[in-house]
Amino acid sequence: MRVQCVICDQIEKIDSYCLQAKRLRNRRIHTYMCQSCHDRIEEKTHKRVATGSFRFNRERKREKHLS
Repeated sequence: MRVQCVICDQIEKIDSYCLQAKRLRNRRIHTYMCQSCHDRIEEKTHKRVATGSFRFNRERKREKHLS
């Protein structure tokens, strides 16, 4: 399967039967990012987390029946 990176528009070939290819076929909202772009974004994210002023905006859900 041929895929295109959403950031740098580089075209790569991945196995048609892998889990990532299945997700790209069945869920159109999923996008592909090449490994170099993924590594670059990951590195910058780790730098932002290390500064201490970066927070993840994930809410922790509390289950009322357990309290």
